[in-house]
Amino acid sequence: MPHAKSVESLPYIDDYLLNLQAGNYSPETVYNYERDLAIFEHFIKSIHVPFDNVSKKTVLYYKAYLISRDRKTAASRVTLRSLASFSINRMLSSLRSYLKFLIDQDHATPVAPTAVTLVKTERHHPRVGEFNEIVRLIEVPTKLERHKPTAARNRAMLEVLFSTGMRISELTNLKINAIDTLGRIFVRGKGKKERFVYLTERAHSFIQQYLKLRGHCLSPYLFIPYRGRNANVKDKKISPNYVQERVKRYREYLGINVPLSPHSIRHAFATYLAESGANPAAIQILLGHESLDTTTRYVHASDRYAEQTHRKFHPLKR
Repeated sequence: MPHAKSVESLPYIDDYLLNLQAGNYSPETVYNYERDLAIFEHFIKSIHVPFDNVSKKTVLYYKAYLISRDRKTAASRVTLRSLASFSINRMLSSLRSYLKFLIDQDHATPVAPTAVTLVKTERHHPRVGEFNEIVRLIEVPTKLERHKPTAARNRAMLEVLFSTGMRISELTNLKINAIDTLGRIFVRGKGKKERFVYLTERAHSFIQQYLKLRGHCLSPYLFIPYRGRNANVKDKKISPNYVQERVKRYREYLGINVPLSPHSIRHAFATYLAESGANPAAIQILLGHESLDTTTRYVHASDRYAEQTHRKFHPLKR
């Protein structure tokens, strides 16, 4: 597991991270907690406040620091980009979790976990690409990519994303043997939750076309890179950053002004299933959500669909 910047000045931090590992948290999740706490450690060092002297006012300053545009990262690099409220709340939640651990282990804490309150989150107007925009995005690799195996691979990746509603991490970790002859895919998703997702006949056919061009490769992963440092590694697989960069490039090439991303394709998958009459409970299972409330936030009715519904059902429409 990779390690973030040392957080030795936070007492019992190694025990805390070990506790997360013992709780069966994934290595990526443990690293995220470690990285978030490294940022908090960097902050209190920068203002010369030992951990034992942290107060409610310190926590307030820390929240203001996270919100600011000119804060420094844990690696002492200045960043000019504002953090989203969800990212700030994740960092605050990491600190709160750490303080709760200290209390559970009967260690002294300078402030109670309840002193770490979350910030108000932005409420964005939901924007999901129109169906024809999603289709154009999925199909454009065939036209834009000059290297045929790359074109086939990228087309298949986007077809699979919209066919299944997978997370990008699930897509990049997808292995060939996870797909059965019926087009079902066994997925181990977030929090190690397991579920089946399903390929459409269309998506399945594009995977078969890609596999014919993929060439011999020892990697068990379905989507592999053709160049770069990982191109000749036995367990090579495509990176999430590559998928995100390609989707952005395709969107800009097509002149689509809605900020489509691999994650918004997942939103679109849920939205258009719902608009076609799919049961929300079934969509919840397909997305791998533990709570139906989470699924409800994903299912954004498009503006056009909302307008059609208003015109059709409003009691004083005439």
